[in-house]
Amino acid sequence: MTQKKLHPSVLKFKEFVRNNPKIIQEVRKGNATWQELYEDWYLLGEDDKRWETIGTESELEAKASSESKVDFMSNIIGMMKKMDVNQIQAHLNNLSEAVGAIQGILSQFQGTSGSSTPVNPSEGPKNPFSFRQD
Repeated sequence: MTQKKLHPSVLKFKEFVRNNPKIIQEVRKGNATWQELYEDWYLLGEDDKRWETIGTESELEAKASSESKVDFMSNIIGMMKKMDVNQIQAHLNNLSEAVGAIQGILSQFQGTSGSSTPVNPSEGPKNPFSFRQD
């Protein structure tokens, strides 16, 4: 099996990446491409401040999102403490009555209301295959 010989700068970049695993994580997360990182490394060098900030941005974002989740949960808990159970029950009763009224209106339009159509016993059984026992 023949391997292509890589350019010495590419080999140096590979070694640089092995020493900085956060660069690999940035590519896997989709924040950068290998081509972009190689070009930056080639133009800026290994000592540039850009390499110090890689990985720390995602850590800061993760910390900020966890803080926002904590703030959200504390807001929810605070709102639950302020709730009046009797007032909520009254709102639920009103909502239930409204849903019942809507269902009544819909059943009138659909004509499926059992109380509005009386059953005539002289029509006979609904099942055409009902037999009497002797």
